[in-house]
This record gives sequence, structure tokens and C-alpha cells, in this order.
Amino acid sequence: MFGRKKKQQAQDAAPEAQEAVPTTEEAAAQARQEPQGPLDVSQIESRDGYLDLGSVLVRPRAGLAVRLEVDDRTQRPRSVTLDLDGGSVQVQAFAAPRSEGLWDEVRRELVESLRTSNGEPTLEEGPFGLQVLTRFPATASDGTRGFRLARFVGVDGPRWFVRAVFTGTAAVAAESTALEEVVRELVVVRGDRPMPPRELLPLTVPENAVREPDDEDEDEEPQPQDIAPVAPPRRGPEITEIG
Repeated sequence: MFGRKKKQQAQDAAPEAQEAVPTTEEAAAQARQEPQGPLDVSQIESRDGYLDLGSVLVRPRAGLAVRLEVDDRTQRPRSVTLDLDGGSVQVQAFAAPRSEGLWDEVRRELVESLRTSNGEPTLEEGPFGLQVLTRFPATASDGTRGFRLARFVGVDGPRWFVRAVFTGTAAVAAESTALEEVVRELVVVRGDRPMPPRELLPLTVPENAVREPDDEDEDEEPQPQDIAPVAPPRRGPEITEIG
């Protein structure tokens, strides 16, 4: 009787143990839900070693160039552009609602805007979730007309939203592993000040920044400061280089 009772107890406990072990599909789903970066400032122990741009902290690495795009009207920085291995990514951080993210809504608006302007957008799953691929008319150095690819990515964080636009070699996900890792290592500093959703988080120029002249490109239209511009990033003053 004693042995039978122990066996029955083991059988009763078995289902609970089995339920506690996630299936392969569940584990994959959990992995997709885990934050992939950028990080919130609350997730790091110290800001030491980062390039401090105000609302965005950049982790240095060899060969990485960091530029701030300055709004011509306000003369304030409006975005961070990171260059590495022939690719670029323009990053902007915005205030977001406390209860929900913005990427689903912004992505729909972006796709509609691109379709209206013949941008030929397509949606696909990428390293950061759903992303928007598109192309813009461009002129090569020899004068021939062609297209420039761009890849739009959105990341929802705690009370903030990051929109990243990959161009150059980084427009193709398979060729932008290093630059994607740079984006994952970014840290967003939301701050405690009340801000309406979609307001751009303020960027600051480091005191030791090196300012260089703008590169002029008449083909590229100025990019507005709102959350869902569809013009490709233009090159701005290079403020500092790391590595």
C-alpha cells in the first residue's frame, strides 16, 4: 500500500511538472517577446563609457561614426545618424503613451504615405519585428538615375518609441548585423518631464564634438521633424567619430 501510494503521488505531480516546461514554439514566442534593444536607461548600471547625446546614449566601437542631423529652422539636433561598414542608420526617439506602443500605428501611416508617393513599401519580419522596406529615386555619381533602398524599423519602449531608418548596405538586413547590434546597444533616456506622445525627445551636442561642413545633395529633400517622414536621411554635420 505504501509503495502504491507513493507511485500515485508521483503520477499526480507529473502533469504539473510537464506544464511548467514550455514547448519549442512557446520558447520561441517568449524569445521574440523579450526586449532586443535599444535599452531603457533603467536597464544599465552606469552611463560611463557611453557617448551622451541627451535622450540617446551610444556605446563606442571601432569604426563607428556618429552624426547629429540639425534642423535648419530651429538649429536643434533632430536625429542621430550612425555610420559603420558602408551602412547608415538614422535614429530618432519620441515620447510614447504609458499604456501602449506606437509602432503599429506609425507603421500603418508610413505605409500609406509611401504608397501615396509611389514609394513601393513592403512589409516583412525582420530582426526587430515587422519592418517596412521601400526605395527612393536617386542619382548616381555618374549621373544615371536609380533607386536608394531604405528599411524602417520601430521599437516600443517604456514611455518612448524609437524609429530607425537603415540605408546604404544596412538597408539589406543580411548585410547589417554590426549596425543592428549598435542599435540594440543604444540607451534611451526618456526623463520624467510630461510630454505628449510623438514629441521628439531632445538631443544635445557633446561639448567636445567636432563639427564639419554639411555635404550638399540637391537630390534629397529636407526631412521633416515629425514622426513618420518618408524622405531618405540626408548627410549632416559629422560631430564625432568613435574608434
